[in-house]
This record gives sequence, structure tokens and C-alpha cells, in this order.
Amino acid sequence: MRLRLEEGLEPRTAFRLSAIHATSRMAVALIWLWQGLVPKLLFNHTDERAMIAASHQNVTLLPFVGLLEIAIAACAILTWRRRSFFLFNIFAMVAALANVAVRAPSYLVAAFNPVTLNLAMIALSLIGYVAATEIPSASRCLRQPPMESP
Repeated sequence: MRLRLEEGLEPRTAFRLSAIHATSRMAVALIWLWQGLVPKLLFNHTDERAMIAASHQNVTLLPFVGLLEIAIAACAILTWRRRSFFLFNIFAMVAALANVAVRAPSYLVAAFNPVTLNLAMIALSLIGYVAATEIPSASRCLRQPPMESP
């Protein structure tokens, strides 16, 4: 109600922003989870091994990269109210894309390439970051608890 009175934010709009934030955060988390679990841990995909090798890293790091990506997925959920996660994700996607562009540019033109995945993750992060600015939160409540009488 405070947001409606102070900022003119309709409850329906606040609900939509919350839904947009939740959808973008869950999508980002699921992508990190999938990328860490399926091609790296469960199937140890040849393209993943080739990309690690092209980055001049030891292929034995692949399971650790998968676990790191799963940890990032968990952070996406555990830091639900922190918009800064989206900024971290944008930075990580730009850094990963730059790494591929410098060390293994042939992957940039492949089917299902890092360009489309990383740009989609950046877009989802921007959407989640913007939507999270206006969603209601009890932590921003100005109301004080009633004083107890003696």
C-alpha cells in the first residue's frame, strides 16, 4: 500500500514486476545449473573438453567448472533479494564471452554458440535487475512495530 501511496505503483504492476524478476532469476539459475550439470558433470561433453583445452587449461578442471556453475545457480536462488547478483552475472557472461573470443574464436560461429547463450543471459540479467528496483519488499517498510505497554 505504501508504494501505491508514495510512488503511485499499482498492486497489479508490483505483481507483474515480481513475476518478471522471479522468471528472469529462475531462468538464469536454471541455465547455470544445466550448463554445470549436464555437459560438464553428467556427460563430460567433448565440446566442453575442447573449449577448456583451447583456453590452455587442463581438461581435468572440467568437473570443477561444472561444480562452480552449480554453485552460481545456487547463489542465484540464495541471493533472491540482491540485485547485485544480476550485475555479477552480466560481468561473468562478458568475461566468458571475451575469453572464448580470444582463446577459441572458432566457437563463436558454431551452432548453439556462446554468443547467443551469453547475450540471452545478459538480457535476462538486465530484465531482472530493472524489475527488482520496484518490487515490494518488507525490508523497505517504514512502519515501526507498536510499542509494548508496561
